[in-house]
Amino acid sequence: MPALDFPLEKLKSYTGSSPLPKDFDAYWDKALKELDNQPLDYELEDVDFSAPGVICKRLYFTGVGGARIGCMFLRPENIVGKIPAIAMFHGYSGNSGGWVDKLPYAYAGYAVLAMDVRGQMGLSSDNHIVDGNTLRGHIIRGLAGHNPENLFFRNVYLDTAQTARVLMSMDFVDPERIGATGGSQGGALTLTCAALEPRVKMNAPVYPFLSDYKRTWEMDLFKDAYDELSYYIRRVDPRQQKMNEMFETLGYIDVSNLAPRIKGETYMFITLMDSVCPPSTQFAAYNKITAKKTAEIYPNHAHEALPDAPELIYNFFKGL
Repeated sequence: MPALDFPLEKLKSYTGSSPLPKDFDAYWDKALKELDNQPLDYELEDVDFSAPGVICKRLYFTGVGGARIGCMFLRPENIVGKIPAIAMFHGYSGNSGGWVDKLPYAYAGYAVLAMDVRGQMGLSSDNHIVDGNTLRGHIIRGLAGHNPENLFFRNVYLDTAQTARVLMSMDFVDPERIGATGGSQGGALTLTCAALEPRVKMNAPVYPFLSDYKRTWEMDLFKDAYDELSYYIRRVDPRQQKMNEMFETLGYIDVSNLAPRIKGETYMFITLMDSVCPPSTQFAAYNKITAKKTAEIYPNHAHEALPDAPELIYNFFKGL
């Protein structure tokens, strides 16, 4: 088998090389207290799309810091009793996509809430004000000064938990039957959703991004989706005198560090030829999950569409 990373047997026991900040749990416990004060009120707007038997709307809620978070919302038109629901998350720089790919879940009796990440290509607002460099991407947004309270992704991760909570607050949704899924950045946000809102029953991340930053650096893969970090180092720390501080700060938004908080069942898709989100970084998150879990491994696939994955995920969520 071609090799991009560690041998598979080593990958199966690898738990990461990035630091875990000493106050990591206190940091996120404090952030969750802020989230607890967020109202779960939301508003719905009509859209220029319809499908028989399904209600399709735009949904907006207010995230931490006052940002307006936009989502796509679908549910069956006729509901009897309480129904399951799925939160969906998209890839880096993208948005929640189109309506048609979400219809199978609505027709199967699920509510769906697909969140647009702040300041990316969807309808969510970006009101995050920080000092220092914000050019090229969101990973480095707030990294200057190494104050983890300023990190952009802190609030995005809280948005994912709030997305699940908004679904749980709906009177026709069963709060004990919530799932989450997404690929790349969406895979990372799936993990953060399940970690920060441990009532999420099932989650299906696909080659998650934002995991084990130091390992990506060690592999010389601060490129593609991670190229903003390479740019940041070259401009802000050209003699690499503050690398430890940088990785320590990134540790607060490392999904592999959040993975132990997950309580729900995890069904992860891992690609062994992935140079965007290297397999070791994916395993770093997967191997730290202590809840029930299963991995689907694609030995010859990279950061790309995975055959059968949508169907396997669909079947997985039949367990909700």
